[in-house]
Amino acid sequence: MKEHADHHDAELMLKLYELRREEKLRKAREWFMREFKAATPEEFELECPWGSEANAFFRMVTSYWEMAASIVNHGLIKPELFFETQTEFFAVWEKLKPLASSSRQAFKNPHLWENLENLSADYEKWMAKRAPSALQAFRERVRSRAAKT
Repeated sequence: MKEHADHHDAELMLKLYELRREEKLRKAREWFMREFKAATPEEFELECPWGSEANAFFRMVTSYWEMAASIVNHGLIKPELFFETQTEFFAVWEKLKPLASSSRQAFKNPHLWENLENLSADYEKWMAKRAPSALQAFRERVRSRAAKT
């Protein structure tokens, strides 16, 4: 892993931000944060049936953040630089976490959302050193926002 972030890291960060601004992905991200609540495969099937807009939004959000996490995990963006400006990936993982085990079993893919999970674990360690109370407060905000909708 390189010691310092460089202009390539910055260029990738800006490209990821540019992609996040795409209209349909913005709509999908907003839906995911406001509406997505499934914690079991059965709830997922009811909330996001195949062919529905909700299913398309779910796949857009999870694949975007899995891709971004992969880029960071492979050292193409310095994790600290990414962590200083990103938290949405962690919120997405927090909402996916209850589904991860059953989804991995159902799809026979133990690596489903693995990049997001690993990056989130690294983020937790990074935050524990910087602001230990912030993680619990963040999780509570994610849960309370989901409960309000």
